[in-house]
Amino acid sequence: MAFWAGGSPSIVDYFPSEDFYRCGYCKNESGSRSNGMWAHSMTVQDYQDLIDRGWRRSGKYVYKPVMNQTCCPQYTIRCRPLQFQPSKSHKKVLKKMLKFLAQGEVPKGSCEDEPMDSTMDDAVAGDFALINKLDIQCDLKTLSDDVKESLESKGKNSKKEEPQELLQSQDFVGEKLGSGEPSHSVKVHTVPKPGKGADLSKPPCRKAKEIRKERKRLKLMQQNPAGELEGFQAQGHPSSLFPPKAKSNQPKSLEDLIFESLPENASHKLEFTRFLCSSPLEAETPPNGPDCGYGSFHQQYWLDGKIIAVGVIDILPNCVSSVYLYYDPDYSFLSLGVYSALREIAFTRQLHEKTSQLSYYYMGFYIHSCPKMKYKGQYRPSDLLCPETYVWVPIEQCLPSLENSKYCRFNQDPEAVDEDRSTEPDRLQVFHKRAIMPYGVYKKQQKDPSEEAAVLQYASLVGQKCSERMLLFRN
Repeated sequence: MAFWAGGSPSIVDYFPSEDFYRCGYCKNESGSRSNGMWAHSMTVQDYQDLIDRGWRRSGKYVYKPVMNQTCCPQYTIRCRPLQFQPSKSHKKVLKKMLKFLAQGEVPKGSCEDEPMDSTMDDAVAGDFALINKLDIQCDLKTLSDDVKESLESKGKNSKKEEPQELLQSQDFVGEKLGSGEPSHSVKVHTVPKPGKGADLSKPPCRKAKEIRKERKRLKLMQQNPAGELEGFQAQGHPSSLFPPKAKSNQPKSLEDLIFESLPENASHKLEFTRFLCSSPLEAETPPNGPDCGYGSFHQQYWLDGKIIAVGVIDILPNCVSSVYLYYDPDYSFLSLGVYSALREIAFTRQLHEKTSQLSYYYMGFYIHSCPKMKYKGQYRPSDLLCPETYVWVPIEQCLPSLENSKYCRFNQDPEAVDEDRSTEPDRLQVFHKRAIMPYGVYKKQQKDPSEEAAVLQYASLVGQKCSERMLLFRN
């Protein structure tokens, strides 16, 4: 049975897909298709479980593409920050920011623009049109009061669980990374000038390596007059006499690159602030959780007292989910999409030190056929979500299949199934006429057979756990 403590559960309206609409990625006028829910309220745990089943938020609208039918399948992607190592292109962006702040240096020539997604993603614009047509007239406060009243009327001692509220969510906006093509060395062959040949009166030339070995041997003989050079051979050096040199050029960590100190006379000052998004939904700090709590947060980037970028992240029980970023185009030369993503990865590491289960960085959807979204695969190591069994698979194993087909099942085990599939739909929780009841009780009062098909589809898409926790609103 579902249970809540200290707050309202998630309350959703479900809207099954009825038609195709325009795709915001490939611009196909009738190629995109998804199912959706309107979230009157949403706990962070429920949203965590939903995005682990391929759902994604855009405002209060939660949508899940019909993966085997939509023209541009959207695979949930997550990065593993604990093993993340910045690539050369990532380091280039961080060094570019450092030079700009320290010396005011602006890169010359044309800069690579970042692919800008609107805060209202085109990919779900069709769904919003559907929601507007439905003209939902449900008031959040009224629903919350009704739910609390219904819960109190039951008078049962339910098991306590920390409710975590989730706020607004959109898709991730980042930067298109450079090609990173390696430079090629060119060997130049020159013809030697004619001469008189070798001077036989001089000793033959020796390799520099042999000369160095000889010098070391003579030095050791001077230090040990008895000539007892145990283990020493003219053509080799024992490890006891010549221990390997300590590595002096250890690669800098991501945090070292981001937070490298600036000179006192730096040309610019970059400041960073984070605060809870204003919303009627409430975010709470769990026991032993991150200092800033769970929920949705604004992140502002201030340059010399001026806001140049604003991002939004959702802090969930197991991850930081990047929502969106928008920035001043006058500063596009700083590659703020990549810079903000690297800071968010570093922030996820910081939260992991306080909450061990919070160890992933979600980047929204990966679309292999869309360059604007494909760049996310360059944050390694990362995983893609199998659209059929909902297990995570390293992206390296998925790419060969995606080259052959837009839609793929990544789990190679043909016997594997969705472990959280809906097996007991009658246990699904329904909110009807200010009362909470199992679907098994609710359906006895209904005579419309089409409603049952929609409810069963909803149960299969959200999974058994969420169907027992969330309340499906029915008029």
